[in-house]
Amino acid sequence: MRCVVAKARFSITQLPGFGLIAIVTFVMLYLPIIILVVFSFNEGVSQSRWEGFSLQWYQAAFNNTQVRDVSLRSLWLAVTASGLATALATLAALGTTRVGRFPGQTMIYALINQPLMVPEIVTGIALLIFVAAIKVQTGYTGMGYLVAAHTAFCIPFAYLPIRARLETLDHALEAAAADLYASPIQAFRYITLPLMIPGILAGFMLGFVISLDTVVITEFVKSAGQDTLPTYMLGQLRRTVTPEMNAIATLFLALSLVIVTAFFLITRTRGR
Repeated sequence: MRCVVAKARFSITQLPGFGLIAIVTFVMLYLPIIILVVFSFNEGVSQSRWEGFSLQWYQAAFNNTQVRDVSLRSLWLAVTASGLATALATLAALGTTRVGRFPGQTMIYALINQPLMVPEIVTGIALLIFVAAIKVQTGYTGMGYLVAAHTAFCIPFAYLPIRARLETLDHALEAAAADLYASPIQAFRYITLPLMIPGILAGFMLGFVISLDTVVITEFVKSAGQDTLPTYMLGQLRRTVTPEMNAIATLFLALSLVIVTAFFLITRTRGR
């Protein structure tokens, strides 16, 4: 007669101290954000003592023309750079997943993801040297440098979800379209592209958030009068910390949450 011994299934939640570590981690992550949001409604200027509820700092932020200007510049830059990065990342993903193996394919993959592996400060200094040389030779100091720098920095963030989406697509669908006499362009337009939409939207969302948030790249590349909202806030915080900065940061956080939630819902619906 055989004796069957049931193996207990391993669960990380059963490890000693798991609950405590999880709670401490979430507190360290979100408590500073909660404090920032709460004190953005503080009536006084104190950052440690509650003096009553007020919306005056939000009103001050909305009435600040410089804040409006840098906010619009940040949004325009993020939309432009993430759009270009998503388009280039889509082409790169198609070129590395819809072809057979070829020499140098791994190196191309590594080069595309290079900004993820190199410290941002190194990329910023390299861009500073490169852009400064072009400025000296051409005399052009416009927003084109920021657009190009943000686009290059956002490409790997957009590339990863698009490539992941392409790798999960069933090649039989494209083969079936070819059997029905669809040209490669028609197969891409009516089969591949619609199925890629969730990955493209996810890539655009990641690129948008990264571009909207980056400080180091912008600080090294921008010319005079080209502050974005993050660099403007950094400059203000070097002088003094006021509840107006808390209000701006809270609005910045709310915008990011709305964008992430909207794209999550869109990609989840299209992914079904």
